[in-house]
Amino acid sequence: MSVIAAYLYHDGQRIRPIEIDEPTPCHGDKKEFVWIGLHEPTNAELETLQEKFGLHPLAVEDAQNKHQLPKIDVYGDQLFVVARTAHLNDDHIDYGETAIFVGPNHIITVRHGSARAHSGLRAHLEAAPGLLRHGVDYVLHAILDFIVDGYLPIVETIEEEVLEIETQTMDASLSYDDTKRLFTLRREVIRFQRVIGPMGEVTSKLFNLDVPCIDVETKPYFKDVLDHVRRVENMVGGLRDVLTSVFEVSTLLEQQRQGAITRQLAAWAAILAVPTAIAGIYGMNFEYMPELKTRYGYFVIIGVILTLCSALYIRFRRVKWL
Repeated sequence: MSVIAAYLYHDGQRIRPIEIDEPTPCHGDKKEFVWIGLHEPTNAELETLQEKFGLHPLAVEDAQNKHQLPKIDVYGDQLFVVARTAHLNDDHIDYGETAIFVGPNHIITVRHGSARAHSGLRAHLEAAPGLLRHGVDYVLHAILDFIVDGYLPIVETIEEEVLEIETQTMDASLSYDDTKRLFTLRREVIRFQRVIGPMGEVTSKLFNLDVPCIDVETKPYFKDVLDHVRRVENMVGGLRDVLTSVFEVSTLLEQQRQGAITRQLAAWAAILAVPTAIAGIYGMNFEYMPELKTRYGYFVIIGVILTLCSALYIRFRRVKWL
């Protein structure tokens, strides 16, 4: 059975569990509502809820589809909201989907692929009946806030890893694994931005627009969720800039290291050119050569070579080529 929890609430208090196929027990009072939570429901279960609560067929079809972007649709006096959950799994961000049906006296959540259950959230809300008596709009806010709060640890974890790689870049060149890791993180961050943007639009509409089931006194709560989404969105944008800067700094430092190596090789080539030239000259078969038959001629030539090489070495050291 995919029904995780289904309860009737009145005035902020849980009254009793209900069956999804029983007649609606609510009587129009906003303080009395049904909250049903499902995980990977079957089509038959969704059809049962559709018939019982008058859910729009298009909304039910979207709830069955597991690849929806965040959005909000209005069907008469009901709302249909889609939110995307996210979880960092090693190198990748795994995404889930939560479809939320909101009516005057019911709220139904349909989770696909999300590892974070709403049982803890439900217990937290039931411990604060003064807020829960606001009705389904406050529950909707709490669910969206719960989902958005799950984004922050993902960004912080990626940020710490990127900063660690950035620190390593200052000491040594990026390895193949580090470069591959950065490209993977950059790809995941770009995909994450595609989710956060629509989530911001959803919360903005709930706060700014006049939509069914959302009372004026609950609007500030959606403003708080919108602020959280924008905070995460700004952090993700900054993280993407950091990833780009790590690549740029790594490339610049690598060019500097290669330039330093090239200058060192050129300096050593210039130093070695002196003994090579002198040895090449004395390797020729000429009879009359300077110091050729002198007793200490060999040592004089070696001394000249060492003196010239030492002078070049000291010169290149001063210009920091070695």
